Amino acid sequence: MSSYQFRRSEGADHTAPMFFVFHGTGGDEDQFFELAGQLLPGAAIIAPRGDVSEGGALRYFRRTGEGVYDMEDLKARTETMADFVKAQLAERAPSSVIGLGYSNGANILASVQFSHPKLFDATMLMHPLIPFAPPSQPDLAGKSVLITAGRRDPIAPAEATEGLAGYFREQQAQVDLFWHEGGHEIRQEELLRVQQALQPFSIQKA
Repeated sequence: MSSYQFRRSEGADHTAPMFFVFHGTGGDEDQFFELAGQLLPGAAIIAPRGDVSEGGALRYFRRTGEGVYDMEDLKARTETMADFVKAQLAERAPSSVIGLGYSNGANILASVQFSHPKLFDATMLMHPLIPFAPPSQPDLAGKSVLITAGRRDPIAPAEATEGLAGYFREQQAQVDLFWHEGGHEIRQEELLRVQQALQPFSIQKA
């Protein structure tokens, strides 16, 4: 069982969607917590804090350089995160399970999908960088995946982003790739696309 520190809101009821949000390097559990409530009102929100420090900046797994991952550490921490998600799900009966991550948070979320493709119904990967070839995962078929990226992102090159989108398409996932013209920053137009992607999971008011 992981000892992640995390923030959580209970949501409208025990069947409300569960919305997991994962911060970027240097962020924490507060980075997207309030935003998540605005994007998907009434959902149960779970925001774990990364437990790796890189010069004081919190992350979810170690790396040895920009875009160079400690693959053994990533493997171990992917399993720890998957166990954390499963533990949260065991307490409820959510109508759907959704993940949103930015940068390092998008990378750990994607890594969990590669190993545990049935955990999430939909994911929003903002500025991910996966510099390795993920394994084939037929259980990703039909899953909703939104990838948002900047065409001038110096951290997550466009060709790597295209490659990740291509991977999910090969697994028969429902892929939406959204670009803005900037770099690694989050822009309003991509948050609007995230909001659109979340609409099928919104709680319908009586």
